[in-house]
Amino acid sequence: MSAWKPTAGERTFDVFNAALLTVLSLLFLIPFLAVFSTSFLSAEESMRRGAFVLVPEKIDFGAYEMLLNRGMIIYNAYKVTLFRVVVGTFLNLLFTATLAYGLSRRALPGRNGLVLIVFLTMIFHGGLIPNYMLIDKLGLKDTLWVLIVPGLISAWNLFIMRNFFMTLPEELEESAIIDGASPAVILRKIVVPLSMPAIATIGLFYAVHHWNDWFGASIYINDQSKLPIQVVMRNILLTGLIHDETQVEYIRDPPPAAALKSAVIIVSTLPILCVYPFIQKYFVKGMMVGSVKG
Repeated sequence: MSAWKPTAGERTFDVFNAALLTVLSLLFLIPFLAVFSTSFLSAEESMRRGAFVLVPEKIDFGAYEMLLNRGMIIYNAYKVTLFRVVVGTFLNLLFTATLAYGLSRRALPGRNGLVLIVFLTMIFHGGLIPNYMLIDKLGLKDTLWVLIVPGLISAWNLFIMRNFFMTLPEELEESAIIDGASPAVILRKIVVPLSMPAIATIGLFYAVHHWNDWFGASIYINDQSKLPIQVVMRNILLTGLIHDETQVEYIRDPPPAAALKSAVIIVSTLPILCVYPFIQKYFVKGMMVGSVKG
């Protein structure tokens, strides 16, 4: 049997496809390279060449020195963000998995009514002003817990995890009940180990949300030391300045606003860019988690 050989049309398509994808990749990469290069601009070169360049003539670390060496606002913001990502994701998974497991049990009295109540939260929302008044009355305003507690359970992620739990064989739980296991023991020792793919996927969804979210902190937090990195980045992008004068020393020759903005973008997005290639497969896998049963 002769080996298969691509036709001239197939080879032409492969070359065209590779060239097209290469051009698209470069187009997607150029904006990031422009931001990265601009972060090294000096004030003199910025005035002469403009706000954004692809290749700086001289590398100047003034913007990074201002952010990392002369002030604590970025470090404080990173601490807040890391606290939110770690503690928030853990609590999200704890409460979401517990409620999802309960709603996945067919023997639960009133299960359909509870599922309907959770589903309604995906359609109807109280609005910003009622939420603000509720947060204020609960005493969460201007605390780190306001970044975690209001979004403790996502209805969408809850339904995904619930549907995954419903795909597990009921015989495993029945045998555990015969052996005297309680629902909490069944969840901890049987359901959770078997559901690690779903839990890992939902955990990544929660973690990325905590890392990227800025709106809640900008509304409910006034203390500059409790702002996450995304809010600090947004404030600097809007103004080109760092407002907290108590945390940043005076600089005689400050970097240009464009370099400072670009440096903030690099500093705040570099960690998630380094992690994303390793977790991308979980995002793709997560699209099918819980879709077998409804």
